[in-house]
Amino acid sequence: MRHNAPPAQELQDTLPDQGAVTLGRFLAALPEGIALVHDAGNSQVPLRWVEPSELEDPTPYLIDGEFVLTAGLPFLQPGPGSGHGGTGGNALRAGDTAVDPDLADGYVARLVDAGVAALGFGLEPYFEAVPEGLATACRRRDLTLVEIPASIPFAALGLEFSKLLESGNAQAFRQLAETNRHLMRAVLSPRPEHELLAALVQKVPAWAALFGPDGKVRAKSGAAVELSALQPLVGKLLAGSGPRVETEALPEPGQGLAVGHPLRSSRDATLGALVLGADQPLTPAQNSVVSSVVGLLELLVRQRTSGSLAPSQLATAVLLHPESLAGGSTRELNGIRDLLAQSISGTRTGSVRVVQGVRLEAAGADGPVRELLQWRRIFDTKLVELTEYGFAAITRLKVDEQLAAEMEQLGWGMVVGRPAELPALPSAYRQASALRPRVLATGGTVREEDQAWTVAGLLGGGAGTLLAERLLGPVMALEPDRRDSQLRLLQSWLGANGNWDATAKDLGLHRNSVRRQVNALAGLLDLDLGEAANRAELWIALQFVGAGT
Repeated sequence: MRHNAPPAQELQDTLPDQGAVTLGRFLAALPEGIALVHDAGNSQVPLRWVEPSELEDPTPYLIDGEFVLTAGLPFLQPGPGSGHGGTGGNALRAGDTAVDPDLADGYVARLVDAGVAALGFGLEPYFEAVPEGLATACRRRDLTLVEIPASIPFAALGLEFSKLLESGNAQAFRQLAETNRHLMRAVLSPRPEHELLAALVQKVPAWAALFGPDGKVRAKSGAAVELSALQPLVGKLLAGSGPRVETEALPEPGQGLAVGHPLRSSRDATLGALVLGADQPLTPAQNSVVSSVVGLLELLVRQRTSGSLAPSQLATAVLLHPESLAGGSTRELNGIRDLLAQSISGTRTGSVRVVQGVRLEAAGADGPVRELLQWRRIFDTKLVELTEYGFAAITRLKVDEQLAAEMEQLGWGMVVGRPAELPALPSAYRQASALRPRVLATGGTVREEDQAWTVAGLLGGGAGTLLAERLLGPVMALEPDRRDSQLRLLQSWLGANGNWDATAKDLGLHRNSVRRQVNALAGLLDLDLGEAANRAELWIALQFVGAGT
């Protein structure tokens, strides 16, 4: 009795592992005309290869899980009067379907013993139908048997298998890449250990529990068993050394097995343990995910307990011994310089600079840990702090125009400080802080080296314009000709430091005329121009208006 091959989608939905080409999936992808003569119920068995062979015993050349193809040559018997395998007789004529049952049964038995997944029988030139003796043997030995019409060459089957294999591998790589992205997002979250375990149980049918070096639970995810029952297993993991995996049967029937992985430092000290429990053995792909999580958890605990020691030593030295930056001995100062160099991936003699990042747009959804790691990566330094305005970093980078443009596209402006030595870093930070208003005013990057350190320069265009509008508003409201002459008078008089004669000479007026107009301006502005502070503010305000505007 023949059956059509099962639908491709149904088989694909039940794949045992990503990337595998199963027998059912292969049959579903074959051209129309191929019929299933006997279904052994092994559609989920992964296929290793498709192999044509006309040998009476091909098994020495096969590996388990192969799909063997034959045109029936092993079942042809010599004609009457001929010797075995001789040429004197005629071979079985095309159209005959009778084969020696014992010959067919022995052939099928050898294939089954070799772990062959299925047998494909090609029609013509020797047979017009699958021999009944072969079909009977396949049913008896429970070997899947497929009939292949003469219109479909064996090469087409091999080509289809190669396509499926390539497609399956590509799908497996995509799944692996997506899993890795998921795990990395978890690592960069505010609670990386908890998020990693949550990501793990989404990808692997298991529960997970993370234990610290004291044997206490740090994080867990999934429906775990009573954690106290895991203490003997955790004790083994924390007491041992070297890469190893500990297993233990769970106490209740049907709970499966608990598998423990130690989390080790770079010097093989045990920093914690990850324990997983599953009802069924994990597939190779799932075990690969577990290995990735173990590696990431090891990195997290190493970073927390060891990692790069330079930043913590540097912070301790500066917090406890700030006097060493200015008045310490050469040995002390050089020691701090070494720690600074290690923290910024530089050298002791290389200069550093303070960079302040100013958030120009609304903050994104990234957590503080992820944001901190992002700035560390971009500026190649471990010395970064998050602030109310954005961040501050100490870096050896010059911060070129390309980096500045990328930061602006992300919605950030920067103050890039001058190169500074270690003792001058507090001063460099204060100078960078003074330039932050310029970043907000210009909406871009401000470099300290390009700035003129004047009141007008530090005030910036936005604040300067507001000052000019407040102080010079009554003058700016005059008719254009009157406005321009009054602004020109004020600028000349202030520039001459209130000297009547110098102003009169500059403007071509009589000194009494200058005195009268200045007194009128004082009344219009409602300011006492005899006070130096008022004259200074007016002079600064004029820098943002300019005479003649």
